[in-house]
Amino acid sequence: MKRTKVKNILLISSLLVAIVLVGFIPSEEKKTEFKLRRIVIDAGHGGKDPGTLGRMSKEKDVALAIALKVGGYINELLPDVEVIYTRKTDVFIELKERANIANRNRADLFVSIHCNAINSTKAFGTETYVMGNKNFNANFEIVKRENAVILLEDDYQENYEGFDPKSPESYIMFNLMQKAYFANSLSLAGKIEKDFSTRVNRHSRGVKQAPFYVLWTTSMPSVLIETGFLSNPSEEKYLNSKSGQTYVASGIFRAIKAYKEELEAI
Repeated sequence: MKRTKVKNILLISSLLVAIVLVGFIPSEEKKTEFKLRRIVIDAGHGGKDPGTLGRMSKEKDVALAIALKVGGYINELLPDVEVIYTRKTDVFIELKERANIANRNRADLFVSIHCNAINSTKAFGTETYVMGNKNFNANFEIVKRENAVILLEDDYQENYEGFDPKSPESYIMFNLMQKAYFANSLSLAGKIEKDFSTRVNRHSRGVKQAPFYVLWTTSMPSVLIETGFLSNPSEEKYLNSKSGQTYVASGIFRAIKAYKEELEAI
């Protein structure tokens, strides 16, 4: 990536963050500043991008099943909240378009649902990510995997202005944009992992930070949830069961509900 291009991106990001932090919001938006009215539910991967693979399942299918359940609970139990899906079927959605869907619809929250995997059958548990570079080196493998969908897109070099998901240097521009939403993103992520641990009875690996492209480019609080490891046979079986998907989806829903109540009590 050219140095001048990185500088321009950083300058634009800084200006946008400054605008958000000083509260430069049109008057008609201020009225709904502390309301959760619209949420985008993003089922990771899809179509020609299967995501990570287990012995009997694909990430794209598990993520979609859980995402639809979460949206269903919101529609039923939080009727004042509009649910928008990035996808409702097995179709390929470009990474940039997922964020664009949230931004175009002026969503108040973005929740991306995924499954994890590593070269071991022993790892297990849930993780929820917010935008950030803390422990970047430790999380780089999962960052590369989730961002690598870019390489499946047509004209990705032009569309992403030279961003290379495999290059650590490309992530220098990821530092600024989500700072304005960090606290709220962290609050929701903490609630999700707490509910997974205390109510769903899953092992929580905690809240983590990583420069996922889809979190960086959304203009609202955003989280990415790794619901478990398809590389672990026991967890793969759980995540493919109707009961497992119901429990995981209900945990995400309860966390969103608690976040909404906390936000609107301010």
